[in-house]
Amino acid sequence: MNIPTRKTAAVIGAGFGGLALAIRLQSTGIATTLIEAREKPGGRAYVWERDGFTFDAGPTVITDPDCLEELWGLTGHRLAEDVTLLPVSPFYRLNWPDGTSFDYSNDEPALRAEIAKLNPRDVAGYAKFLDYAAGVYHEGYEKLGAVAFLNFKSMIKAAPSLARYQAWRSVYSIVSSFVEDEHLRQALSFHTLLVGGNPMSTSAIYALIHKLEKAGGVWFAKGGTHALIRGMVTHFERLGGVVRLGEPVVEIETAGDRATGVRTASGWRQGFDMVASNADIMHSYRDLLGGSDRGRRVAKSLERKRFSPSLFLVHFGVKGTWPGIPHHMILFGPRYEGLLTDIYQHGVLPADFSLYLHHPSITDPAMAPEGCSTFYALAPVPHLGKAPLDWEGLQESYADRILSEIERRLMPGLRERIVTRFHYTPVDFSRDLNAHLGSAFSLEPLLTQSAWFRTHNRDDAIHNLYFVGAGTHPGAGIPGVVGSAKATAALMLEDMK
Repeated sequence: MNIPTRKTAAVIGAGFGGLALAIRLQSTGIATTLIEAREKPGGRAYVWERDGFTFDAGPTVITDPDCLEELWGLTGHRLAEDVTLLPVSPFYRLNWPDGTSFDYSNDEPALRAEIAKLNPRDVAGYAKFLDYAAGVYHEGYEKLGAVAFLNFKSMIKAAPSLARYQAWRSVYSIVSSFVEDEHLRQALSFHTLLVGGNPMSTSAIYALIHKLEKAGGVWFAKGGTHALIRGMVTHFERLGGVVRLGEPVVEIETAGDRATGVRTASGWRQGFDMVASNADIMHSYRDLLGGSDRGRRVAKSLERKRFSPSLFLVHFGVKGTWPGIPHHMILFGPRYEGLLTDIYQHGVLPADFSLYLHHPSITDPAMAPEGCSTFYALAPVPHLGKAPLDWEGLQESYADRILSEIERRLMPGLRERIVTRFHYTPVDFSRDLNAHLGSAFSLEPLLTQSAWFRTHNRDDAIHNLYFVGAGTHPGAGIPGVVGSAKATAALMLEDMK
């Protein structure tokens, strides 16, 4: 009598995408091993604890909690068993150098009042924009966000609906067709920066982010974003999944058109029926598959693609509490399009900057010691391919400039109150995460690098090798990579039949 052997899968990388995929596979009974290079899970959602402060590496904006709830619901569990999500309101406070401030929230009367302060005529235009955003949300996220594009025919099939929403136009262009005030145009287009896209060139389909936020809200995990990662690990292990930390994979082993297993730096190796990578896509092909013709060929092709910029982050813990500063703030600089052009096209480290300021202790005071506050400030900067700067020599002065700007505009006396601070540069993204060129978001989300044009969720030549995460469809951001996990899991389960 033949006893069927239980199928096995390896998932490389314990970021959001890898964890979501591992949970989905393990939920179906596939014996899944999650292999992470660093000593903690999370990938970009790493965490540091210093001097009593908890610092999330990011991401920090949690939207579409239903896509997370679904991971627990596969086996009759609830997200709340392992994670507490706290609502964030306003979603964002936006501030400009001319003193203009704008709170974006789900409170419709308050939001209309905020818009009317900028331009009364734009209240009606904003309503029309939301209708547009709802349409692209349905077409681009609900219908296609968790569907793999493995052939050009699937792209062509989706083209009419995308064309109906003028997908070839940029988010900024579409927004500008609905509202007149320049502050509001920036307020409604900056979201693409949260997934690595330039508002001036990213497809208008990404306006769906507004509907995503309106429909599901903006949330923060109690204990920090990494608490959500820990909850996902807890759930995965509850289902019987295996996590191997501190095990950098150095090779995806192949034989012909099949992946046969993985080998790590420690010498550990194991065979698997299927292998999926949540690692950086260039690292996966160039390094982990570097011994194969397929790996070298795809890596060469990826080198010709456009990658998103990097980020510079200043993490700082300060004495005192700041009740007037909300959880999420955007401090726009004096330029918008010019700044973006410098970063995305010219590879210039600008003299000015726009900043995202994260203040988690306003929502969860336990993120800082009593009487103190936790912050980080994030500035988009060119990736290392555009600007191979000496970040080791630059980081202190650049951080000082950022802190001086925050002190001048928002937090008088900030520098005297800092208890602890540290920085994270494009070089750190490259070293810690194997991110190609230090990119913070993988491939830039251009229309010509979306869906079928993005790295496929299943390799075209190695038939049991799969990909998940920011470099695959639909792209970066928590809902994006969790959606990619759903698409990839569906492929893997179908291929086993």
